[in-house]
Order: sequence, then structure tokens, then C-alpha cells
Amino acid sequence: MMRQNKLWCYALLALLFLGCSSKEGSNKSTEKGNVIEVNAGDGIDEIVRKSTLVVPTKEQYEWQKLEFIAFLHFGPNTFTGVEWGNGKENPAVFNPTAFDAEQWISVIKDAGMKMAMLTAKHHDGFCLWPTNTTKHSVKSSPWKDGKGDVLGEVVKAAHKEDIKIGVYLSPADLHEIERDGGTYGNGSKPKMVKIPSDPELQASAKKVFEYKLDDYDALFMNQLYEVLTQYGTVHEVWFDGANPKPGTGQQYNRKAWYDMIRQLQPEAVIAIKGPDVRWCGNEAGHTRKSEWSVLPVPVRPETYDWPDKTKDDLGSRAKLDGAKYLYWYPAETNTSIRHGWFYRDDKQYVKTVEELVDTWYRSVGGNTVFLLNLTPDRRGLIPDKDAARLREVGKIIRNSFKNNIASTASIEASEEDGKHTAKRVLDGDMDTFWKPVDGSEKAELIVSFGEEKAFNRVMIGECIQTQGQRIEKFTVDAWMNNEWTEIAEGTVVGFKNIRRFPMVKATKVRIRVLESRVAPTIAELGIYKASEMLSNPSIVRNKKGFVTLSCKTPDPEIRYTLDGSNPTSSSKRYEKPIALPKGGVVKAVAMIDNGKQTSEVVEARFDICSDKWTVKSTTSAQKGYGGEKAIDGNPRSMWHTPWSKDAPKHPHSIEVDLGEKLVLKGFSYLPRTDSRLGGVCKKYKFEVSSDGKKWQTVKTGAFDNIKNNPVLQEVRFPKSYSAQYIRFTSITNVSNDAYLSMAEIGVITK
Repeated sequence: MMRQNKLWCYALLALLFLGCSSKEGSNKSTEKGNVIEVNAGDGIDEIVRKSTLVVPTKEQYEWQKLEFIAFLHFGPNTFTGVEWGNGKENPAVFNPTAFDAEQWISVIKDAGMKMAMLTAKHHDGFCLWPTNTTKHSVKSSPWKDGKGDVLGEVVKAAHKEDIKIGVYLSPADLHEIERDGGTYGNGSKPKMVKIPSDPELQASAKKVFEYKLDDYDALFMNQLYEVLTQYGTVHEVWFDGANPKPGTGQQYNRKAWYDMIRQLQPEAVIAIKGPDVRWCGNEAGHTRKSEWSVLPVPVRPETYDWPDKTKDDLGSRAKLDGAKYLYWYPAETNTSIRHGWFYRDDKQYVKTVEELVDTWYRSVGGNTVFLLNLTPDRRGLIPDKDAARLREVGKIIRNSFKNNIASTASIEASEEDGKHTAKRVLDGDMDTFWKPVDGSEKAELIVSFGEEKAFNRVMIGECIQTQGQRIEKFTVDAWMNNEWTEIAEGTVVGFKNIRRFPMVKATKVRIRVLESRVAPTIAELGIYKASEMLSNPSIVRNKKGFVTLSCKTPDPEIRYTLDGSNPTSSSKRYEKPIALPKGGVVKAVAMIDNGKQTSEVVEARFDICSDKWTVKSTTSAQKGYGGEKAIDGNPRSMWHTPWSKDAPKHPHSIEVDLGEKLVLKGFSYLPRTDSRLGGVCKKYKFEVSSDGKKWQTVKTGAFDNIKNNPVLQEVRFPKSYSAQYIRFTSITNVSNDAYLSMAEIGVITK
């Protein structure tokens, strides 16, 4: 009996030990990976701990190191002047007169970009390589007698300069929707299909794939196969989620796409509608204050649909609470150098060097990769103005970060874990790092120069490849006048966080980590003296037609011209508002030090002002947001329909008396400018009248891509109309709800 009791006790102890070991193993795992499962019993502290185990794949990490990459939107839209083609374009419109891929790559390299990503097929379905899948391609164009290959020439030029290649392939295909017998949304049933389907390609293929596909998916996967097998190594494949004509019923077998990419191009990340890289959530280059790369996902990643992530908070502790899986899903910030993704004309707005450098800092310095779109023109070249600005951007960035003044300084930490010392922060190796002991979520580093140094940039990078993303909040302090003064603060770090501030002089710099997950890590710390740019002048015109010039830089001298020439130190000096009621072109430049330092030359084009205009009627308006706000010359105000639950539904109209008869060549619509999309018009109708009673519809249509890129929309009429009254009607908005918003309505007379 005693023996049996002892055996029972031993068995019970063994069970308890095994139970504890099992619990410890499931809840306290230290295995790292791209995805970590959250157990049902995990509390928020354990979920946070597990989030530090989530790390990028090798491909994601190599992509993150690119930092700054180029988009290239080129195709029939370049020649037709639209954002989204209709798929009915005659391939003959594609005929660049001086196409030079080497010029593209030269500009890209000088700008500091490390990848060129071409829109090999946009939504119109036109292919920029000689595909076997459709006649809607360069083979049917007069360019090079149908023997040209844009993708091939870009790849060849890029490889010569060690620039990596990315490929954009639109799943949406308007040509296959619109053509007789088109495959997109034709209702075909999925069946087993061999990829490549072409017998000659099959005969030479290293591997033939077989998937269950409908007619269009089979066509699309054959296109994908061609670009993945005929152009060398591809490092990013970009799938746009936009579809100009939804509702066809077409379904995609994305799992098959991903599988083939993984096998044919294992070094490539799959972006946007894919599992490796996510869209930042807008096309304006806006970035989040806190850009987390570790995100919660509700299901296993291989079954996830990868929807767009547009909310401001994606990965805070509050968002992790209750997560099922934690996943490494970094952001890519995309915007275009011009207003629009394709080249339109020489009047199209081109972002200034100041704007581009600012976006670079916010995106690259905010834990994202910056994807900047370039718009080759009808010659087939990056336009001269764009090229010059891009080269200047590259020069500024290189000069700003060529000398890390911390590299020769001494450094100490408030705490070290014994292995990962503070000195590793300054060794120039992103694979090594400083780290305090686990549980020390607050810690600090002090860098001592030994003498006073001037600087205005601080860069911090975490060791994401092995330690994940941990820092949640930090400050930068400078030792000045025998005391610490806070000069910058930030939230998350990730691969790279760059803080900008006015030039300071100090003998020491302190990084205080105020909040982190488990314990912070810092792989690299850089302190730099970047060139300080003279701010560009701002050009603003009010309702009465008076133009005001101003500059953020204190006390500059501003020179301007009205004849289209570039202003110089001998041009007219700005001293009072300029009367320009009939419109015109204003070019301005800011100068300091008697003209030794100048800003960029900036310009603004104005049409007739709205001084004589009156709003005759609107369908409805929220109190304080009446129709008069749409003609007040202030882009920050807006007309907005009521936002109550029982608000009037579309259509919404505004009628304006122009006060005189004008010859109208078009109109402009400025969406709200507060970075929100509520009420932004999608489909519209524009009417004109001589007496305000008899109306003529002169234009109907849709603002292509305005949801993702809500900038000034300019619409020109096929012919001119003489009228004193205009009526703009919003038929639907981008959210398909009841509301309409409008910052400004304008007319084009020039």
C-alpha cells in the first residue's frame, strides 16, 4: 500500500511537471518568425512579448533596406492624357518618339533610388512587353514597328546600373472587359489549367504549373509567368486593388499567383494586395505618426485576403489585445511626383524639391519604403523639370547623411544585458545592437562628442531582423548650457526613424526610451548636420484676385515675374499683394544673403477670380458650410451637405452666377483639403446656361482615382461654351453615401 501511494505521488508530480512544462513551452516560446500565433489564454502582456518575436523574412528585410524606389507609370494613358484608360484605346496611340530607358535609370540612380518598378500592364490591359496573351500590347503599336519591349529595355538599363527591378501588373483589365469575347468576368467556370499554356513556352519551361482557374485568371497567370521568367530577377511584384469597372463578377485565385511567384522569383516581395508589403493607405505620401510593422491578423496569413489598411492605428498595444496572429507586414508609402500618375502636359503640377525631400524624411524616416512615381512623357523620357528636381533630391539626401558625427564619439548606456553593449550602436553594423535586460522597458543612451558639435538630424534604427520592433516612445535631448534640453520626440522606430529639428550646438546627446516592448534595442544611431534648405515661397490668391507671396524662412527677399520667365535677383521685388483678377502665371523665388542663397522657382497658374460670382442655389448645406464656401478662394473651407442620419441623398448640385458672360473651356473641382474623404465627388455632371433657366449639359464623367489621390481635378470640354451660369452636380461620391463636400469650384477660360 505504501509502495502504491509512493508510485501515485511520483505519477502526480510527473503530471504536474509535464503540465507546467507544456504551459511554459506554449506560452513562453522564444522561437522567432514572420508569423506568431496567439494562444487563447494569452493576456496582453504575453501578446506584447510575442510581438517582439515577429521578424521580417529575408526578402522583406532586403526590401526594407532599399528605402527609396521608383514607380514608372507609362502607357497609352501617357498619350491620351487620362488617369485610367478605358481598354478601347487603339494601340497606335502608343508611339514614344525618343524612348530612352537609360535616361530613366540615370535619373533614378542620381535621385538615390534603388529599384525601378514599371507598370507593365495598367487597368487598360495594354502590355508594355510583347506578350503572347493579347493583341493589346506594344506588338500592335507603331513604336519600333511593333518590335519594341519597354519592360525589356528598362530591365537591361537597370541591370547595367545595379538598380533592382519591380513589376506592376494590374489584375483589373478593361480591354478584356470591353472587347468582344473578352475573358474578364465572362462567367467561365474554373478548371485545371497548365501555366504556361503556350506550347512553345511549355516545351522550354523548367517547370509547368497547374492550377484551377477561370478564363481570365488563366490569361492573367500566363502574363505573370511571362514577366517572371523572361526578364531576370524580380524583387517586387505589385498588385493594385483598384478596379475602374467593378461588378463584373470576376474572382481571382490569388493563392495561385502567390504560389507561382514564390517558386519562380523567390527573392521577390508581393506587395499591396499581397502578403509581404502593405499599402500605406493613401496616394498623397501621407505617413502615420506611428508606423508599426507588426500587425494583428484575424486568421492564418495563408488564408487572409489582405485588405487595405487605412486606419491611423494598426499595431498599438490596444490593437494587439485579442489578436489571433501577429504578422510582419511593413508599409510602402507611394505618391507621384506630379498631380496624377501619368504624364498629362507641361502645365501639370510637379512637386518641388522641398516637397519631395519632406516626403522622403516622413516616409523613409518613418519606418516605410518610399515609392515615388515618375511620369515619362510622350517622348519616352523623364521630363526635364522632373529630372532636375529628382537629381537635386538625391544630392541633398547624400550630402545630409554623408558624415555621422557620432561615429567618433563615446557612448554609454543606463543599462546593458551583458552581451549587447552600447558600443554596438556606433559600429556601423545593423546586425549588432544595444539592449538592456528584459523587463527594462525604459532606458537611455548618452553620446559624448568631447567638444561642441552642430547638428539637426538624429537617426535611430532597431535590429528588426532578429529582435523585431520594440520601441514605442522616445525623446532626443541635447546637453546645452549645462543642462539637458529636449529637442525632438518620436514614437515607434522600426527599421529607421529620423527626427528633424532646427540646428543646435551641444557636447552630448541623450536618447531616452520612454516606452518599449520587453526591452528596447538600437542597432544604429546617427547624428548629422544636414544642409538647411531655404523654404520656397507660397503663392496664394484670394477671392478678389489679389495674390500674396510669403515664405516660412524668416525675412527673405521674394522676387517674382508675371510673364512666364524665371525670376532673378533683378526681377520685381514683392512688397504688396499683386492684383491678378483675370488670371495668369506667377513665378516666385525667395532669396537671402543678397541673393547668394535662393529657393526653387515656384509657379502658380490662375484663371479668372470669383469676385463677381454668387451662389444662386445649392441642394442643401450643413450650417456653417454653405455653398459660398465653394467660391471663397480659400482651399481650407468647404461646402458640405448636412451630415445628419437623415441627410438628403445624391444628387447634390450647386448653381453659380459668374456675374458676366465668359467663354468656358473647362472647369475645376478641388476636393476638401483636410486629408479626409467624406463627401468627395466621384461621378459628376456639369451644365452651363446663358440665362440661368435653360441649361445645357456639356460634360459628364468620373474623377478617376480621386479616392486615393484627392487633388485638384481639371476637366476640359471638347469645345468652348459662352455662359454666365454654371451648375455642378455630384451624382455619387467615393463612399457611395449621402454626402458631398467641395473646397472650390472653378472655371477654365484659358
